[in-house]
Amino acid sequence: MINRRHIRVKVMQSVYAMQQSLNQDIVREEKFLKHSILKMFDLYVLNLQLLVEVQKLAAKRMALSKKKILATKEDLKPNTKFIDNKVINLIAESISIESYVETNSLNNWELDNEYVKIILDELQKSNLYTKYLDTVEDSYKVDQAFIVDFFKEIIAPNEKLAEYYEDKMISWVDDIPFVNTWIVRSISKQKATNNFTLGVLYKDADDEAFVSKLFRKTVLKQQNYEQDIADKTPNWETDRIADIDMILIKMAITEFIEFPSIPTRVTINEYIEIAKDYSTLKSSYFINGVLDKISKELTNDKRIVKIGRGLL
Repeated sequence: MINRRHIRVKVMQSVYAMQQSLNQDIVREEKFLKHSILKMFDLYVLNLQLLVEVQKLAAKRMALSKKKILATKEDLKPNTKFIDNKVINLIAESISIESYVETNSLNNWELDNEYVKIILDELQKSNLYTKYLDTVEDSYKVDQAFIVDFFKEIIAPNEKLAEYYEDKMISWVDDIPFVNTWIVRSISKQKATNNFTLGVLYKDADDEAFVSKLFRKTVLKQQNYEQDIADKTPNWETDRIADIDMILIKMAITEFIEFPSIPTRVTINEYIEIAKDYSTLKSSYFINGVLDKISKELTNDKRIVKIGRGLL
């Protein structure tokens, strides 16, 4: 499930893309924005599929080893702990994943199965895998802990896999860390007695509407906000303010004015954190100072009117 911070990041990227390309087609850019968010679900499902495909490949290798002319005792009676993993089996049996894969034609691991081999090879060489096979306890809890570690230690940090995803869709570059966290959370919360069911992309209709409204209002009203920003940055020429900083400030002003239920301090904190990841070292301090001054002035001028929890 996408959270509001990541929604803000996606909107920031779309506003920046429009500015850099001098594109004025807001409808087209909004469609791409929504498409890039929707494609995050593909990335989420591909990672879940990868776990299943790695297990399938391990089973195939095991079956081939049994047919060796000079098969060893280990080949003939292998440790099947991994191919019997209860969590991966739940994912493999998931009807919702199967339906999503068929509907969206996610056949990546059939076409690019070398990445399945890369992950399995790395797994089987790891101490994590050896320790798991040697674990005497046979329980869902053990299987679940292993899969979480497998994903966090081997799949998520794999550079070749990351490059593959980035080649498939450029917007996934910034989505990968978010989706990785989403995967770990999903696996950690999965109950042994429940079917594995894909969640929803948005928390609710408000979050989905937040995407379009934040994007549209920022783009359409950004020039109106430039005087507000100039008044609070008298020692800065507009072209001296980093492009990302300017966009983040304008997005925050949009939230101040257009989203009465979002507390002003929440908005400021969110854009400070985004600035730490996407702008310069000092940007978070600069943005904090500017937004604090602007929020006070807009409140005094009655341009910010918060309701409900937004008053807190």
